[in-house]
Amino acid sequence: MNDSIKHAFALGEKENFNPNEKQILIVDKVCREVVKRHLAMPAILLLETFRPLNYIGSQVMHFFQPIISAVLTVDGYTDFTELLEQRGSVDYFCERIRDIEEEGQKSSIVDR
Repeated sequence: MNDSIKHAFALGEKENFNPNEKQILIVDKVCREVVKRHLAMPAILLLETFRPLNYIGSQVMHFFQPIISAVLTVDGYTDFTELLEQRGSVDYFCERIRDIEEEGQKSSIVDR
């Protein structure tokens, strides 16, 4: 019995996380906006705080998709929700925010 339901609620390993091209573009766009607005630290804190709930959040986003599609365009919405379903997505977001922030700091040092 235990073997049959062992992986019933498995979300996958974060080491196997591999975003597709659309998801990479979406994450980069979001992370660049976060860094541009100087919200890197609050964003990382928020992501780390809600890490256990990222899958549930993606399911809520799927639930509201019909309503949102009536109001907004949903070009990247589905890709974004599918990205959040994966376990390594929070780590990926935090990494990209840190990388983009470091790029900005290096370019500001060079500009001086």
